[in-house]
Amino acid sequence: MPKTSSGADPVLRHVPARAIVAAVADAAERWRDADFPPRVRATAAIEARLGYTIPTIDYALDRLFDGLSVPVLSGAIARELGAVEALDGVVARGAGPPAWARGVDRVTIVSSDTTIGVAIPPLAYALCAKCRVTVKDRNDALVAAFAETLAEALPALRDAIDVRAWSGGNDAIEAAAFGDAGVVVAFGGPDALRAIRAACAPDATFVPFGHRASAGYVDRAAFDRDLAPLAAAIARDALLYDGDGCLSLHLLFVERAGDDALQRLVQALAGACAATAIEFPPGRRDPARAATAVAFGAAAAFRAANGQGRALRAPDGAWSIVVEPPADELPPFGGGTIPLIPVDGADDAAAYVARHRLPLQAVGVAPGFGDAAAAALADVLGAVRAAPLGTLQTPPLDGHHGGRPRIADFVRWIDCA
Repeated sequence: MPKTSSGADPVLRHVPARAIVAAVADAAERWRDADFPPRVRATAAIEARLGYTIPTIDYALDRLFDGLSVPVLSGAIARELGAVEALDGVVARGAGPPAWARGVDRVTIVSSDTTIGVAIPPLAYALCAKCRVTVKDRNDALVAAFAETLAEALPALRDAIDVRAWSGGNDAIEAAAFGDAGVVVAFGGPDALRAIRAACAPDATFVPFGHRASAGYVDRAAFDRDLAPLAAAIARDALLYDGDGCLSLHLLFVERAGDDALQRLVQALAGACAATAIEFPPGRRDPARAATAVAFGAAAAFRAANGQGRALRAPDGAWSIVVEPPADELPPFGGGTIPLIPVDGADDAAAYVARHRLPLQAVGVAPGFGDAAAAALADVLGAVRAAPLGTLQTPPLDGHHGGRPRIADFVRWIDCA
């Protein structure tokens, strides 16, 4: 979609926000159909780019587009701005003066290298705020394909969206994409984020999402329940997407709970991993990462043979469970590896996270943990989300993203007082 004229041309300013919400939801509804031709093409392109298997890609796309519904989008907007109509003009606001949530003129979004479709939710919310949006797409062209469907649902969106792929360091493109944007949302590693931040306008809002990890936490009370459902939940969070994403379970803290408690969990988890690997077969793995995972597992097997810890591994290498890895050694992230780290409590887990300076995105907890306790655990571990184990990979699209709002970053308030 070609970029139109520069400056604050209000291409969506007179389109009701609810019409944009409806168009996004309508486009997402079409993409929920696995046989929708653009989705079929995008699935093949994602498979070629990332090496994930089709069941894994279908799961990711289903979760993504299931969340882009009218209730989800309008609910998030209303919670953050007070009312969807605040995007259309001045509205009365409880304790504050009447005000208008006026969308910024331009937003730029840089897609993630690995997470499927992660740029689409911020694109949707920025459009609902009536912003022009430039997206740096990946070569699977998923965002571009969805943008075409958006334009079919509401033609006015066509001139508001500019989706393109470019190589990092293209000065001409990046000077315009970053320097002219009021908000820049970027996914990437530390070096890429520093470079993007430096290219932003001085008064732009920069919303970075760097590489992070997620953890699980099994408390003593969990061992009083059937461990099979818990093990299945852990296996899904750990093995889905081969552990590539920020929301993949990269390590599991387990409270000490008696002589056989940990062994029972390990046995249940081995069975759950075998079943999960059938439902979501591992895809093509990066050779370097695979070698690191194999070396970590081999070292664990050697320690186990000498009476320290335990190591279980699938015959085909699809998954491995390592019990009691060395406290001073950071386990590999992904590659089918699930490190189990025994702890006496949350303070031990926090000490481990601090020792390794792990930036945590989310922490998964066992059933019955309770919201207040889960939030306190996330706080002490430095995570921005707590969720039941088994749901780490399906964050609610009407919740905060990385601890930040969904739409509030894309507007500036004009008060009438």
